[in-house]
Amino acid sequence: MVKRLLLILGLTVYASGIVLAQDSVMVSSFRHSSDSVAQKDLIDIFKSVFKPKTKSATVVSANPSKVYFSFLPTASTLPDGGGKMFLTSTTAGFYLGDKETTNLSSVTFTPYFNLKGRFGLPLRSSIWFNNNNWFLSGDTRMMVYPQDTWGLGGNQPEENRTRVNYKYVRFYQSLLRRIKPYFFAGIGYDLDYHMRIKAGNDDVDLQDKSGYIFGTDYGQNSFSSGMTFNLLYDTRNNSINPLPGCYANLVYRYNSPVLGSNRVWQSIYADMRKYISLTPHNTVRQNTLALWTYYWTTLDRGTPYLSLPSIGWDFYNRSGRGVEQNRYRGQSLWYTEAEYRRSITRNGLLGFVLFANVTTVNEPDTRQFNYFHPAGGGGLRVKMNKKSNTNIAIDYGFSKGYSSIRLNLGEAF
Repeated sequence: MVKRLLLILGLTVYASGIVLAQDSVMVSSFRHSSDSVAQKDLIDIFKSVFKPKTKSATVVSANPSKVYFSFLPTASTLPDGGGKMFLTSTTAGFYLGDKETTNLSSVTFTPYFNLKGRFGLPLRSSIWFNNNNWFLSGDTRMMVYPQDTWGLGGNQPEENRTRVNYKYVRFYQSLLRRIKPYFFAGIGYDLDYHMRIKAGNDDVDLQDKSGYIFGTDYGQNSFSSGMTFNLLYDTRNNSINPLPGCYANLVYRYNSPVLGSNRVWQSIYADMRKYISLTPHNTVRQNTLALWTYYWTTLDRGTPYLSLPSIGWDFYNRSGRGVEQNRYRGQSLWYTEAEYRRSITRNGLLGFVLFANVTTVNEPDTRQFNYFHPAGGGGLRVKMNKKSNTNIAIDYGFSKGYSSIRLNLGEAF
């Protein structure tokens, strides 16, 4: 089964390699697609059950809503005895220009906390200005985030699990200008501040456990600050729930003491995604094969330990379903995933997904990729807001010796 899974995911890489061959005519046809069956979401269900009083149609049409909100409060259990975690996720989708020529912008705020010292305030934004002439991307986080680490390389045993406590501030912003249809280039600024890095027990030395000397001293603060240079090719018109299209993003980061960084270090992040419709272009019902691969590597020996590529720490923290976050860390990481998305009901209210992924990191001595770790699973989709095409995503993922349930607003990728 593992061999078959690896074969399927190998094809994912091939398909992503031709991501720039996306037909823009297909994308345009999905902007104007329609379906004979009226689409429904949880808002429609709520209205049909509780029949709330509304203003007259004349007043509503004169002042239509331009922001589509989705809200999800929930609680889940953290692995490794982490206790209950309470979170809310709010997504706002809106247009800053003509819907025919401007992509849907989105802002997501997902505060969370648990009763054992972990909490976070992440705010992410993807802003498309009128006619997609400019694109502004942001990721801001303030976190107290104790988590486990296993050291470097893809063959670290479970007994190497070490709890690391730290506080974390992230501030990523990038501004891109459209060069030609679907193609953008720009610059940005990235800041990572890891504070008071300590192993869970005073008698444990993170430097000894990880075999890595940068950013592992007891109680150390690690400050990384640098400029980014960004290239983006994106034919999707909705990043919350992409319809067929493609996406390719290349980010080069250079951290310098001139900007306050503790050390000079560089990294490259390359992300490619392809969405293939398996139904005619005149329907909005989901029947899609989604493919994703990214490669993340550092170019310097002095990259701080907590800034090294690690599973689940991609730009949107969506990779590695079925794998414990941080389980595999190295100077380079390669990840690939395939997901089949299908509607259950014709009105789009319910759907399901099946997914499989593979993670590999390089070995600290040879920098070779020797170990490949597969995972898979499935999930249920419930339409929260049909205007922004936002789903409640409930996913169950599993890998060797581990399984988990994830609850999100929007698709994993």
